Amino acid sequence: MSDTTKPVTWLTQDAYDRLQAELAELSGPTRENVVARIAAAREEGDLKENGGYHAAKDEQGKLEARIRVLTQLLQDAQVGEAPVAADRAVAGTLVEVQFEGDDETETFLLGSREDHVDGYQIYSPSSPLGAAVLGHSPGETVQYTAPRGATMKVSIVSVQPYHA
Repeated sequence: MSDTTKPVTWLTQDAYDRLQAELAELSGPTRENVVARIAAAREEGDLKENGGYHAAKDEQGKLEARIRVLTQLLQDAQVGEAPVAADRAVAGTLVEVQFEGDDETETFLLGSREDHVDGYQIYSPSSPLGAAVLGHSPGETVQYTAPRGATMKVSIVSVQPYHA
């Protein structure tokens, strides 16, 4: 039997509120504006050669897609503080890693890219690096395939809860 649970997206309250406001704006005034532009362009006549109509329909498609993404994200999001104890990398933790062959370390937030956090790169738990470190503890070395196909090894140096 396979596990069908969806991964949880962790968001700070600030990010959740910001995304709720964006969804309200897109679902209300922005959507109404696009619908009005489509109606106005439709009244101009021949739709085959009506650039304004096609541009507004394209914008409507992108708008509806963003509304669907935000709706799903907010519906599935876990809102609040990061985990209290961080003995392993989970969503909402700061993960310090060292790439093989590099003396420098990098610290990033394992979370949602919708969660704008100053000072830290954000990797989603479903990204190649995020998925590789997810569930692992300091001292472990993991490997993953980078977007361009290179195999990368990274050692987890530390894991700590993120606090805004």
